[in-house]
Amino acid sequence: MNVNKQTRFAMPRSVPFTGRSAAVVPGQDGLVDIKAILTAVRKRFWLATITFLLSFAAIATYTLQQTPIYQTETRLMLDTRQGNDIDLGSMFAGLAPNTAIIDTELEVMQSETMLSKVVDTLNLTQYAEFNYTMQEPSGVKAMVGDLKTSIRGMLGMEDDAEEEEVQMSPEELQEAIHKFATWKLRSSISVSRLGPTYIIDIRARSENPELAALMANAVAEQYIVEQLEAKLEAARRQNLWLSERLEDLRTEVNAKESAVEEYRTSSGLLTAQGSSLTEQQISDLTRQQQQRQSVLSEAESRLNDVRIRMNSGSGVDAIAEVLGSQEISNLRQQQAEIQRRAADLATRYGPLHPERVAVNNELADVRASIDSAVSRVVSSLESQVAVARSNLQETNRQLGGARSTLISNNQAGVRLRELEREAEASRALYEDFLERFKVSNEQDALAKADARVLTEAGVPGGPASPKVMINLILGFMFGGAAAGAVILVSELRENHFSHGEEIERALGVPSIGAVPLLVGRGKRNPGDYAIENPLSAYSESIRNIRASIVFADLDNPAKTVAICSSLPNEAKTMTSYSLGRLSALSGSKTLVIDGDFRRRQLTEAARLDPEAGLIEHLFGEVALDDAIHVDDATGMHVLPLTSTRNTPRDVFGSRAFDALLQRLETAYDLIVIDTGPLLLMAESRVIVSKVDQVIVVAKWRSTTRQALQQTINILQQFNASIAGVALTFVDLRKKRFLGTSSASYKAYSKYYSEGSKG
Repeated sequence: MNVNKQTRFAMPRSVPFTGRSAAVVPGQDGLVDIKAILTAVRKRFWLATITFLLSFAAIATYTLQQTPIYQTETRLMLDTRQGNDIDLGSMFAGLAPNTAIIDTELEVMQSETMLSKVVDTLNLTQYAEFNYTMQEPSGVKAMVGDLKTSIRGMLGMEDDAEEEEVQMSPEELQEAIHKFATWKLRSSISVSRLGPTYIIDIRARSENPELAALMANAVAEQYIVEQLEAKLEAARRQNLWLSERLEDLRTEVNAKESAVEEYRTSSGLLTAQGSSLTEQQISDLTRQQQQRQSVLSEAESRLNDVRIRMNSGSGVDAIAEVLGSQEISNLRQQQAEIQRRAADLATRYGPLHPERVAVNNELADVRASIDSAVSRVVSSLESQVAVARSNLQETNRQLGGARSTLISNNQAGVRLRELEREAEASRALYEDFLERFKVSNEQDALAKADARVLTEAGVPGGPASPKVMINLILGFMFGGAAAGAVILVSELRENHFSHGEEIERALGVPSIGAVPLLVGRGKRNPGDYAIENPLSAYSESIRNIRASIVFADLDNPAKTVAICSSLPNEAKTMTSYSLGRLSALSGSKTLVIDGDFRRRQLTEAARLDPEAGLIEHLFGEVALDDAIHVDDATGMHVLPLTSTRNTPRDVFGSRAFDALLQRLETAYDLIVIDTGPLLLMAESRVIVSKVDQVIVVAKWRSTTRQALQQTINILQQFNASIAGVALTFVDLRKKRFLGTSSASYKAYSKYYSEGSKG
């Protein structure tokens, strides 16, 4: 048979190893483990009860010691209409429907300046609630104050408050009291907006119900008064500023208009009938130029016509000036008369007749006179042309001068227009301010607040706080929560196991029993107690362990079992010894091997002092029969260790030990090996890899979870077949409060002899 075997049988109740993750509890389906919660509550019932009672009592005491506080409220509505009945400007307009502005008004209602006026209005410093010099501490405050006074007295220190009051002057004390009253009022007043509306609730709290109503109404009234005073003050400041500004503007307008006239005069930009004199002069000269140009053209035309006729020899009789000349007309009549006489004489006389010669001479004289008169007419026309040309030239000269003057005036007009615009702007600004000043003088009677009271605060019929019943309910709930928190923290901080179900959930290995603590037995050997009290709870627990071994796999029963622990003093030796003795009493041929070289506790428990034992046999110094001792009371065989023989050799990893196990398995029904602590001794790890099953014992509520977890990890690393974990030193009187198993020893104590003791 190969003793270096792997796991060869199915472990009942065990689940695959999953490290530190909790195993699924049958019947819970992954939901909250109510059973574990009830177990935790039972384990710490008194701690939770005390925590609950203390918490509830603290809240109840605090509630019952509170001074009743009364609360009432005044309701305001903010006026969001833009402007008053007349336009007084934005300074006097109503509040804009803006959330930020409304929030600002809420802060104004709670401002220290406004509340200070309320304190003065209601004379709140006469009430003890608002005057710390009139207050007397009571309840917890009195106790704390007395304690502070006592401590200061023992330390030889004076009371700071009294010393501070002594150092204050009466005025400083009154100021301090007033500031305290303002602070107290601010803490007693709360202002809030009613949803998205423009309605404001002003709540006041006080120990006096009548005072609470007065405070709420006074805050609302003071807010309205503050608004009116602010508007009137703004109007007064505006009127004063407008008056000063109007005077400045009036002076500025006069100065600028004077500057315009002075510049107009200095630059010659005089006007008449809406236009400047230069422009009128140019207009007159232009008309005169046109007229004189026309006269010149007409005179030149007549002169040219005369010259053309004279040069062409066609005569000048048709010339208007000739026709209009009286002298020429008379000469023409004389010529006609002389020509008639000359014609008459020509018929009677010859050409040389004296009368005809005289008439011809007379006719020549008339014609000469006519030519002379025509010449004078032509000269007159030429004089007229010269005069007309001279007049036109003079007009052109005057017009050019006027135009030069106009150009200069236009250039000066730019500056003039600039001055006129400045004067006009100042005049318009002056008129606008004058109009505002007139309107502002009328606003005092029209100004109104931006809020109005919808509901005045009434005297409350009952206190708003403390709410005794609600506080007691909250105290009950808080006490329960505190108790639950204490249980939770205690469970999280707990670092050991109290019952087998915790082992199965935390480690994923079976729990195969709980070995009771033998109370009041002194130094009595538990192995002796097991056979002397076979019906005791202790004996029954050992039999349960044996049953877990024997019936683990009926088809392939385990023969070699190692009993190990994480650390020393966890009762592995007593468990091994008791298991061997009870197994032998049950009729099984049983051998118990002491595998702890360092302490030899099994050998001492069997009261043996052998000369030869396990080491001697493995070294071939003695036969197996000579090394084995028999327990006379039970027939159990023991393979002990001698006290004089130690070896540094790895005897359990030798072939001799493997051969010994093969031989013993053929001779015995059950072989129990008591090993050393697994976390301290390397040879123990070799042993657990060679046996059929390993039982780990852990001290009840002592072995840490980390130590037991590490032990299980080591067993897994060495391919050990873990039968389960057994708790030792279990105090049955306490375990009933720590476990949830319905099959507890308490429930079956009537089946055990000395059950209550063992």
